[in-house]
Amino acid sequence: MKNVKDYVISIPDFPKEGIIFRDVTGVTENAEGFHLAIEALDAQLDGVDYDIIAGTESRGFIFGAPLAYKNNKGLVLVRKKGKLPRETIERSYDLEYGSATIEIHKDAIKPGTRVVLVDDLIATGGTIEAAAKLIEELGGEVVKMIFLIELTDLGGRKLLEGYDIASVIQYEGE
Repeated sequence: MKNVKDYVISIPDFPKEGIIFRDVTGVTENAEGFHLAIEALDAQLDGVDYDIIAGTESRGFIFGAPLAYKNNKGLVLVRKKGKLPRETIERSYDLEYGSATIEIHKDAIKPGTRVVLVDDLIATGGTIEAAAKLIEELGGEVVKMIFLIELTDLGGRKLLEGYDIASVIQYEGE
């Protein structure tokens, strides 16, 4: 039997020369790969006391939804600015070449809610840090952050010091 890392497709020189892009669609396009990924992410939640899962747009939704379903939890969507219909709060953060803004429904997290944040990949950590700050602004507590892939050399874990972080697969380099 394969492991989930066998389904990640590594594409050299994308989006620019010298970068190896770790393509998670190889995991999601294969039933066994997707199953292995969800089971591996779910194992990261063993012993974690939480109320709800929050996934960041868009691949955090892909992995967060089956985890929420499997564990009988709700799923909060952390979306790009302008995509949520109810009253929101927002947070901007820096990207490699610019900035971005994410939002969450203002009523999605109640004070004291214990939240697990899910995304497919942690690189520099900017997106997930912004999501955590939104949850905390609403009075929630981020009790765990889980990722399928971690790019260890890009410093995301250091940016997120103080949070409980777990990743299934780790790669060095960009």
